[in-house]
Amino acid sequence: MKTSLNAERRSRELAEIADGLAVDVLVVGGGVTGVGAALDAASRGLSVCLVEAHDLAFGTSRWSSKLVHGGLRYLAHGEVGLAYESAVERGILMTRTAPHLVRALPQLVALYGKQRGSLVMAGLRAGDVLRRAAGTPSRVLPPPRRISAAETLALAPGLRADGLTGALLSFDGQLIDDARLVVALARTAAGFGARILTRARVTTVAGDGARVRDELTGTEFDVKARKVINATGVWAGQLVPSVRLRPSRGSHLVLRADALGIGSTSLTVPIPGETNRFVLVLPQADGRVYIGLTDEPVDGPIPDVPTAPQSDVDFLLDVASSVLQRPLTSDDVIGSYAGLRPLIEQEGSRSADLSRKHAVLTSPDGVITVVGGKLTTYRRMAADAVDATGLMKIPCRTKEIPLVGATGSAVDAPPRLVAKYGAEAPLVAALNRPETVFGEITEAEVAWAYEHEGALDADDVLDRRTRIGLVPVDRARAAERLLPALPDWLSWHPGPTEPLR
Repeated sequence: MKTSLNAERRSRELAEIADGLAVDVLVVGGGVTGVGAALDAASRGLSVCLVEAHDLAFGTSRWSSKLVHGGLRYLAHGEVGLAYESAVERGILMTRTAPHLVRALPQLVALYGKQRGSLVMAGLRAGDVLRRAAGTPSRVLPPPRRISAAETLALAPGLRADGLTGALLSFDGQLIDDARLVVALARTAAGFGARILTRARVTTVAGDGARVRDELTGTEFDVKARKVINATGVWAGQLVPSVRLRPSRGSHLVLRADALGIGSTSLTVPIPGETNRFVLVLPQADGRVYIGLTDEPVDGPIPDVPTAPQSDVDFLLDVASSVLQRPLTSDDVIGSYAGLRPLIEQEGSRSADLSRKHAVLTSPDGVITVVGGKLTTYRRMAADAVDATGLMKIPCRTKEIPLVGATGSAVDAPPRLVAKYGAEAPLVAALNRPETVFGEITEAEVAWAYEHEGALDADDVLDRRTRIGLVPVDRARAAERLLPALPDWLSWHPGPTEPLR
């Protein structure tokens, strides 16, 4: 089965479902948990249809810190099992399923004056014990260590030097792009026969199917299924009112790397007055830096695209500036984004203290809802949701299934393409359409997004197949170039070469 997702495949498979083709599992939601569930079920031999009202990774899954982390914060809350689960899932992504999309990220906790960082180092060492217990080798994630002030400044020259005595250096996993992980999962699921239908909105849902509206045509139809999995994240309660969530907003800022001078090393900055909360300063491969994140409760209607309020911007700038040589101001911010975590409601707890454990709930009419959790543990969440259908006794296989593009060997292609496409990078490079759309994004990559990655319009390309859209000025410039050329790209086919699974 081919892994390519495109408008032609969507049209064909949507027609099959609309004509009455029944499936074993209907998955609602095209975020990381939904596509993970689609892959899990399809890889166990079940027939699967996934429907998503917008685009793949449209919601919370694209608004993360782009980290695949080992759950260090969970240890501070005494949630050892959750921390271990995170460490295991991180290792699976980095060594087996998606090594092309996750890299080791060095992290510094700068020490000033009489700070010794003993408590933080104890936590880092405990996290390293979990790393070893999870089977992740030190060549992938080296153990933590204390370093001198000179070495600290060599790694992050933009740090405030006055009073600096050294730092704690540790390593965690960083995603090249969270939305690309979602697309890779969806394409891998498609390779096992799953039907992936974007722009297909569920209007009503029941235990044996759903009413769906094609958002491109307005046509409505019924999807028949033996079981339904609600994986809509923070919107889960809108489909199944019995599900009670307490959304929490995580805001991030986007800055140019030269504004901070920290190179490729991230910073972990303690939040004043908190014992186990930090602001992260995260350098990216594209020359940007993300600063995040907040943890604020959100009341009222859930927006399709949340925004970061000025209070979050000021908070993040203030905390990050506390360790930088040059204080940051709003003028340094070139973009921002916010995501809403689907946390399970617990009476009397602030959102920052709510557990990140996931839950699988079954409503009286049989709809299975999976909520909570973290991006890192999506695979475990998906497996539990599929197990809850009771349709098969075959155990989960996904920890051994490489995602599209995964490779354990060198790839003969430009490094920038290898970092995004892995084993498929030579196929993208071979399209030989090198003209730049904006920055380093080429026409070949735009064509690839339409032909193989399920992009249906310019927003899909700018905001999810690439990260150009995180900076409004960059997005506007790219759109000027991209929009007039869309008819040409949409009609152009790269040839018979089928992407690797």
